[in-house]
Amino acid sequence: MSKRSLRQVRLTGAAIALTGALVLSACSSGGGGGGGDGGNGGQEGGGPVAEAPEEISFADVEASTGPAEEVPGATPGGTVYVLQEVSPNHLDPGQIYTAAESTIASLIHRGLTTVRMDNDGNYSVVGDLATDAGTVSEDGRSWTYTLKDDIHFSDGTPITSADVRHTIERTFAPFVTNGPTFVQQWLADAEGAEYRELLPEGPYEGDHLPDTVLETPDDKTVVFHFAQPQTDLPYALALVGYALVSEDGDTRETYDQEPLATGPYTIDDFRPDRSMTLVRNEHWDPASDAARNAYPDRFEITFGHSADDSTTRLMADNGDDRYALSFNNSVDPGNAPEVSSNPEYQERLVQGYQPYVAALAINTDRVTDVRVRQAIAHAIPLNGVLNAYGGAFAGEYAGGLLSPLLPGYEEGYDPYGKLANPQGDLTRARELLEEADAVGYELNYVHHTNNEDARAAVAVEDALEEAGFTVNRSDVPQTSYYDTIGVVDNGYDLYRSNWGHDWLSSATVIPPQFDGRQIQDQASNYTHLNDEHVNAEIDRIREITDPAEAAAEWFGLNEYLVEDLAAQIPLYYYKMNILHGSLIGGADFNANQGTVDMQRIYVIQDES
Repeated sequence: MSKRSLRQVRLTGAAIALTGALVLSACSSGGGGGGGDGGNGGQEGGGPVAEAPEEISFADVEASTGPAEEVPGATPGGTVYVLQEVSPNHLDPGQIYTAAESTIASLIHRGLTTVRMDNDGNYSVVGDLATDAGTVSEDGRSWTYTLKDDIHFSDGTPITSADVRHTIERTFAPFVTNGPTFVQQWLADAEGAEYRELLPEGPYEGDHLPDTVLETPDDKTVVFHFAQPQTDLPYALALVGYALVSEDGDTRETYDQEPLATGPYTIDDFRPDRSMTLVRNEHWDPASDAARNAYPDRFEITFGHSADDSTTRLMADNGDDRYALSFNNSVDPGNAPEVSSNPEYQERLVQGYQPYVAALAINTDRVTDVRVRQAIAHAIPLNGVLNAYGGAFAGEYAGGLLSPLLPGYEEGYDPYGKLANPQGDLTRARELLEEADAVGYELNYVHHTNNEDARAAVAVEDALEEAGFTVNRSDVPQTSYYDTIGVVDNGYDLYRSNWGHDWLSSATVIPPQFDGRQIQDQASNYTHLNDEHVNAEIDRIREITDPAEAAAEWFGLNEYLVEDLAAQIPLYYYKMNILHGSLIGGADFNANQGTVDMQRIYVIQDES
């Protein structure tokens, strides 16, 4: 199989105002990483240097017309077995914003646009349910989409512009708290309102967004209007969080349990924390889909597989495991040396960089003294954390909060000296605690029950205790971890908060995590930082239309967050190593999904 690396980014004319490039799925990530090397700060091992996709384009009608390009050698039919650790907490598109949920959801749901990787490894934003990636006005403030013909929900009802309007409007409802908020905020800005105030009950009490921001002049046309140029809209609409929800079939909160599908597969059976069976959606028309091949007849997904378990099973390659892989479990640390060095596994190993930066968030509502926060930053041992996830095979040490894939990233940025000394500086941490008269400061530290995270937590606790802190460590199940830390009054001081850019702009990294005006339960500002300078800088930089200038300014704000405020402690940049069974074909790394491209995989017919 082909193991493509990521390549240098070259923005096309389509990416005209913001740092528009590749959409990268799922801002919050739940676990470790996988393959690669580069800038490891003294780490050994790994693979390709982190690079970005070579060229991104907005597809026209012809390029957005299905069926999808055939994968060489692919054969239809068969069952793919998927070994996952975490069961989806959400199936409602509007609630989906984590990697484990997004990978499965991309087989079930479709939106107006999506990102496609072709056989040559080139990426483009294509029209998905829309005929193309969208038509933008000269001033960049309006986008028009036309729906394709013969598109239906899995209950057979046609998809119309009313469903698109309903999909967008329901993201304003108070029960939709976990998905992306880019489009909502852009629309609210056009009305001079906070997004939660624009449509407080969503569309459920008969209210709708005004035509001045969202227009549906006929059954097939949708027009978005914004106050400022929003030339990243096609990227945003490709997020699973904006996939279509049926107006007639919407069951509000319970839609999370039984969503209607628009993609090639629908849910036949789902037993939370145990299993999920996906079967073909008879109302999906491949002629309408330029991005999905849907070769397997079904996916049998089971949950509760640790990385150790899935790796051991895939290495053994017996029975149904020959037709198996994991979408999100990377090779576990214990087996990483054998998998990375034994030629037997190389043809079944898919490697690439993910968009995520692992970090520890400090709850600034509770830890208010910046000297105490800086002491935490100095004490944290990057090597102890990363080693728990597999060392250089799993990631590389991070100095800042912006991925090496992002424009504006500065190699070697290391404000706490940890790239060279990843064990941390306990002496400096103790000095800062003494300056703050805070020796013995109590920290409530929570992590999840994943084996790797538990091992990392021990390293963190030991270092903090040695530096002079008192640590109260607890854990919660991985399935409810983000729901737990997402509560504003969560009672914790320190917790892991991994973040990945949605597309290649730091505008999808810093504002979601650090805009103090967005603090609410289940929002993404896990530090609860509400700093006037940060808020003002977010507003200022968002107005910059030159991509290079904006990238440099975002990096400068990153420096302020890491050094002056110490609101979050960078840990490492993620890599992904996915092992698959010997009878899985088409397993190529997809930088958009940060894992194997599940739209291309197929079952190799066993002739034995």
